[in-house]
Amino acid sequence: MQKNSFKKRMELAIMLSMLGALGPLNIDMYLPAFPDIAGDLEAHASLVQISLTACLVGLAVGQIIIGPISDAQGRRKPLLISVTLFVIATLLCALAPSIEILIAGRLLQGLTASAGIVISRAIVRDIFSGKELTKFFSLLMVINAVAPLAAPIAGGGILWFSFATWKTIFLFLALTGLFIVILLYFRLQETLSIENRMPSSLGHSIRTMGDLFRDRSFIGYALTLGFVHGGSFAYVSGTPFVYQDIYGVSPQMFSVLFGINGIAIISGSFMVGRLAGIIEEKRLLQSGVILSTLAALFLFIMTITEGPLALIVIPIYVYMTGMGIVLTSSFTVAIAKQGHRAGSASALLGMLPLLIGSIMSPLAGIKEGSAVPMGTIIFITSLIGTIVLFALGEKTPSRREEKDI
Repeated sequence: MQKNSFKKRMELAIMLSMLGALGPLNIDMYLPAFPDIAGDLEAHASLVQISLTACLVGLAVGQIIIGPISDAQGRRKPLLISVTLFVIATLLCALAPSIEILIAGRLLQGLTASAGIVISRAIVRDIFSGKELTKFFSLLMVINAVAPLAAPIAGGGILWFSFATWKTIFLFLALTGLFIVILLYFRLQETLSIENRMPSSLGHSIRTMGDLFRDRSFIGYALTLGFVHGGSFAYVSGTPFVYQDIYGVSPQMFSVLFGINGIAIISGSFMVGRLAGIIEEKRLLQSGVILSTLAALFLFIMTITEGPLALIVIPIYVYMTGMGIVLTSSFTVAIAKQGHRAGSASALLGMLPLLIGSIMSPLAGIKEGSAVPMGTIIFITSLIGTIVLFALGEKTPSRREEKDI
C-alpha cells in the first residue's frame, strides 16, 4: 500500500469509514425522535426503547454471521448484498405502521449494518500489516469517532424542518445506504483473493470460531477490549441522569460535555497513529488500559464521596482518552496474525463489547439518584480488562509483520 497515493489511501479511509459509521448512525440518529415515535405509533416509551435494543442485538449477532461468510465468499459481494438489505430494512422502518413492525425493522437494520463494521475492518487487515495497519486503522477510528457525535445532532437537525417527521430520519438513512451501495459497486475492489478464502460451511465456521477462542493471546486482547469498551456503555447510559438529575446540568451543557468526551476518544486514537512505529502497539495497549483503569478508580472514589461535577467530568475525559487508545491498539494487536480469518476475528472483536455493554448499560441506573453504580461498573470492567490483558495477552510475544502491500 506504500506505493499507492495519498489520495487513494484517503479515498479508501473515507469509504471504509462510511461503512463503519452505519452502526453508530443506525443507533443514534433517531434518538431525538423517541417522543414523536411513541406518539405517532401510540406506543409506550419502553417499547420505543426496545427498538433500540433490537438494533443492538442485530449488530451483535450479525457480526458473528457475516464475519465467517466474508472469509469464505470474499469481502465485496457480502458487503453489497448486506448494505442493499440495509436500505430495504430502513425503508421498512420508515413505513412501519406499528411499533412491532418498527422493532422488527430495527432488528433487520442491525443485522445488515453489522456487515459494514466487520468487513471494513477485515479489509484493512487484508491490505495492511505491521505499523501501516496501526496507522491506517487509527485514521479510520478518528474518522469513525465523529459518527456517534454527529448522529443525534443530525437527527435533531432533520426534525427541525417543518416538513420532517421521525420517518424522514429513516428515509435519510435509506438514501445514505443507497449512496454507499453505489460507491461500493463502482469503487471497491475485492481484497481477499480466492486462494486465501476459508471453506464455506457451518462446521468450518464453528471450528474457526473455536480456534479463535483457543488462541490465548487473541482471546486475551478480545476480552480486554470487550470489558473496557463494554464498561463504557455504563457511561453512555448513566451520564444523562448523573449530569442532569444529580448535578443539575442543562440538556445543552450535557451535549457539550458528551461531545468533549468524543473528542477524547479521537485524541486517543490519533495518538496511537502518531506513535505507531515508535512505541510497540502492545505497549500502547497496556498504557491505554492502565490509563483508563486509573481514571476509573478516581471516578469511582468521586462517585462514592459525591465529589463536585468537575471531579466527575475530568476523570471521565481521561478514561475516554484511554478508551481511544484501547479501541485502536487492541484491534491492530489482536488481528495482526489472523490473516484469512480476519472476518471471523473482527466479528468477535466487535461482538464482545456490544454483549458486555448490553448487560452493563441498564445496571448503571439500578440506584436512582446516585452516580455510584455508574462509577462502580466503569471501574470494575476496566480492572477486569487490565487483569485479562496482563494474564493472557502479554505472555505471547508480539509479532509485527513488516511488508509492503
